[in-house]
Amino acid sequence: MAQLSMTFGGVLILLGVGGYFGTGRSSMTALIPAFFGIALVVLGAIAARSGQRGRMIAMHLAALIGLVGIIGPAVQALPKVGALIAGNAERPAAIILQLVMGILCAAFTALCVRSFIAARRSRAANVA
Repeated sequence: MAQLSMTFGGVLILLGVGGYFGTGRSSMTALIPAFFGIALVVLGAIAARSGQRGRMIAMHLAALIGLVGIIGPAVQALPKVGALIAGNAERPAAIILQLVMGILCAAFTALCVRSFIAARRSRAANVA
């Protein structure tokens, strides 16, 4: 899971930096995915270098970052999808970047939850 966190973090960093330079607007808000990505990379690196307890804490924090990364775009971008499809959205690139970030964070969070459930089942099977 630590490698997965670092991979998703790297993709979010690329998304943020690409949005910052690719849109031509150079808005600091375009870097928001990069900030989430940096947090995921750092937590993934901590998880990779920690014992079981440290890995568990780091990955739960990474899952929390992923969850927040779903909520923000859901609140900001989802109401604007209709305007985006109709072609009259004010900043279509920003909406698309937010949606991509939300989808990436949703996939990451789902994989984290799946891993947490598998780990819990494995611990329960080893105890019994």
